[in-house]
Amino acid sequence: MTTPSRYWREIPQRYRLEANKCQSCGTVNFPPRLVCPECQKRDLVATKLAEKGKVISYTIIRVPPHQFIDQAPYAVGIVKLDDGVNLMAQIVDCDFEDLKVGMKVRIEFRKIFDEGEAGILCYGYKFVPD
Repeated sequence: MTTPSRYWREIPQRYRLEANKCQSCGTVNFPPRLVCPECQKRDLVATKLAEKGKVISYTIIRVPPHQFIDQAPYAVGIVKLDDGVNLMAQIVDCDFEDLKVGMKVRIEFRKIFDEGEAGILCYGYKFVPD
């Protein structure tokens, strides 16, 4: 379960696809890190992730967690963005038969789920065919 405080901390990643890039070795980290996992330097600057990429793997979820029960079945994929970062999210607006490795997609921001009657609406990124 995503708590409201955690949700608000993640807004830069959820809404702006904000990552950070190591000035020493060029590694892009998403979510942002305090220390580069490649060279252990702290010389990191904010950067925006690419909004397009290609599907490198996917699966169809038929028995989902309770937050997504009304969306099943749905596709989830790992996409290699044009800047080299791998990102996982739902793939929407596409028939399952049309999904394939290598398919070009782009990121859109959409409602992910809501948390109960008094809960917050959680928005984030999903992939759509490009």
